[in-house]
Amino acid sequence: MSQTTQFFLRYAVIGLIAAGLVMWFAPELLEPPRPVVNIVQVPEGTTAAAPVVGPFSYADAVERAQPAVVNVHTAKVIERERHPLLDDPFFSQFLGRRFQNVPRRRLETSLGSGVVISRQGYVVTNHHVIDGADAIRVGLADGRILPARLIGSDPDTDIAVLRVEDKELPTVVFGDSDGLRVGDVALAIGNPFGVGQTVTMGIISATGRSELGISNFEDFIQTDAAINPGNSGGALINARGELIGVNTAIFSKSGGYQGIGFAIPSRLMREVLEQIITHGRVIRGWLGVETQDMTPELAESVGLREPRGVIVASIYRNSPAWNAGIRPGDVLTGIDDDELSRSTQALRLISVHSPGKRLMIRGLRNGQSFETEAEVIERPASAEDSQ
Repeated sequence: MSQTTQFFLRYAVIGLIAAGLVMWFAPELLEPPRPVVNIVQVPEGTTAAAPVVGPFSYADAVERAQPAVVNVHTAKVIERERHPLLDDPFFSQFLGRRFQNVPRRRLETSLGSGVVISRQGYVVTNHHVIDGADAIRVGLADGRILPARLIGSDPDTDIAVLRVEDKELPTVVFGDSDGLRVGDVALAIGNPFGVGQTVTMGIISATGRSELGISNFEDFIQTDAAINPGNSGGALINARGELIGVNTAIFSKSGGYQGIGFAIPSRLMREVLEQIITHGRVIRGWLGVETQDMTPELAESVGLREPRGVIVASIYRNSPAWNAGIRPGDVLTGIDDDELSRSTQALRLISVHSPGKRLMIRGLRNGQSFETEAEVIERPASAEDSQ
C-alpha cells in the first residue's frame, strides 16, 4: 500500500472517530441553524402600556337613556277578500249562514320601539314599525300609554317621527356617531319579542356599512349587541348613555339574533328628523340618472385601462341629467370637487343638495372627457334608488 493511500486512510479514520465523538457528546453541533424569532414580552409584574380602565357596570349609562326608550304599539285594519262564491245565489244555499257571516275585516297589531328625542314630544322610530298603521300608541318606561300621531316618515332611510302630547317626558342625549371607533362599547335598548324593555351589550363591529339592500340611503353602524324583533326603533347608546344610533335591522338566516345587527347613526338620523319636523318629509336632490359601479369588465368595454368613476345604466327622459346631455353608457368621474368611485357615493352627493342647485358633472364618452351642468330638482317618491 502506497504512502499516499495510507495517509488518506489515516485521516479518514480520524475524521470518522471525531464525527462519532461529536454525535455522542455534542449532537446539537450537527443540527441546522434555527431561525431567530424576536419576541417582546412584558416583564413579570409590569404592563406594556397604560391599562385600559372601564366601568364594572354600565348601569349609570342605562339609567340616563332607558327612560327615553319607549314601546311603539301599532294597529291596522286588514281587509279580507270575500270569496266570489259567497255572493253566488246557487252556492250560497249550500255554504250556509256560517260562511256568509265571516267578518271581512280583522285587526292586526304589532310592537316595536322608539326614542323620545325632545321635550316637545317628538319620538323617533323606524318607518317599517309604523308603516300602514291606523292607530299608534307609545308606552313609556314609567307605564304611561299615550296616543301618538305620525309627523312624517322616510322609507329611504327607514326613519319615522311621531309626536305625543305630554309635558313630563324623559329625553335622550345625542352622541357623536361620527366619532365611533370599532371596538367601542355599544348598548341596545328595546322591547324584543314584546317581553319588556331589555338592555343588551356588545361593541361597534363596523361603521359605514352600505349596499345591504335594507334601504336606499345606507350608512349603518354594525354591532354585535343582541337585536331581535321588537328592538326596531330602539336606542343604541354608548358607555356614557348617549344616543349613537337607532336599531333598525339584523342579518339573520333564522330570524333571530346571530351577532350582526345594524343601526342608523345619530348624525344621519338628526338630518332626516329635522327635515321631517320642518317639512313633513325629507327633501332630496335628484338628477334622474341611475348608475352602477365600474368593474374591470365594464372598464374594458368602455375603453378604460382601469376601473374609475361610475357608469350610467339608465336615465329618465326629460330629467335634469337628460337635459344636461348625459346618456346611458357615459362614465361619470366627478361631481363638483368630488371624484366618483361608487354609485352609492354619487347618490349621496346628489341627494344632499337642495332643488335649484346647479352641479358641475365630469365624465367620459367614447374615451373623450366632457363637462356639463345639471340643475337639481326634488327627488320624486317613485324614483327608488336613482340619482
